[in-house]
Amino acid sequence: MSRIIRHLLLVALFGFAPLHAAELLNASYDVTREFYKELNPAFAQYWKDKTGESVTINQSHGGSTKQARSVVDGLDADVITMNRSADIDILAEKGKLIPANWQTRLPNNSVYSASPTVFLVRKGNPKQIKDWDDLVKPGVAVIIPNPKTSGNGKYSYLGAWGTVTQKGGDANKAKQFVNDLFKHVPVLDAGGRGATTTFAQRELGDVLLTFENEVFLIQQEFGQNKYEVVYPPLTVLAENPVALVDKVVDKKGTRKLAQAYLEFHFSPQGQAIAAKHYLRPQVSDAGQSNFKKLNTFTVKQAFGSWSEAENTHFNDGGIFDQIYQK
Repeated sequence: MSRIIRHLLLVALFGFAPLHAAELLNASYDVTREFYKELNPAFAQYWKDKTGESVTINQSHGGSTKQARSVVDGLDADVITMNRSADIDILAEKGKLIPANWQTRLPNNSVYSASPTVFLVRKGNPKQIKDWDDLVKPGVAVIIPNPKTSGNGKYSYLGAWGTVTQKGGDANKAKQFVNDLFKHVPVLDAGGRGATTTFAQRELGDVLLTFENEVFLIQQEFGQNKYEVVYPPLTVLAENPVALVDKVVDKKGTRKLAQAYLEFHFSPQGQAIAAKHYLRPQVSDAGQSNFKKLNTFTVKQAFGSWSEAENTHFNDGGIFDQIYQK
């Protein structure tokens, strides 16, 4: 049925015609801006071809934990696309906006991509940073976003802790190492993109800890000849889950559209776009040959669960507060 005929039928049957394209709001974390600049138009075209309907995807970006709290506090996001499950759990536990079993509603526990924490150093690697231990050498300044507000920062913190315990060190040794590390952090930005600005534009620090996809974007924007990527022998793997915000989509009548949008992340086209933006696809082999093979651990493997890690390390009065307030 052509668009014109459908338009006329709507007018005849209901006395009106739709005036605006359907809209979705995606609340996402800081360093997915470029990815969604390509994924969103691709989905809009897919949806147009499939249904004949136009759709506009709006984006809200910030530190992941801060974004999750914004949704709980009233940001009308139809979907939330984060870099850790705990930030989406907040919507179930504190906002009652989604069911507790939200991860079961999409493939691979709703994780469409992943990205390891790596090091970005200045050209020539003047401080000879090759592993986590090198971050605490005298004279090394490390740029990490705030673990209280940024999932990126949480992964960097847990990566530092986990590399100690995964090699057989105990909690006391891990705490001492993380304590030493944050003595080398001159500023805590609220999110990963803010930390990138501090390192690349303000030229503060010798090394930036961030996700693999972000370091390639930095090299593209600021020049391949200015930085080098260092892959530590062992690092933490960030898993990127997505979810519907049930109470919002039901209020706005966008559930079907929002569900299709999230499913598109897991489609061959969505996975290929993820790989293009240096996000490691988790349900296809798209672009896998372009990624360096790494020895990684997940938060679940090293800490039991995100809930345990959050309660122990990042809640008010937790280990991070004890370390950073010294």
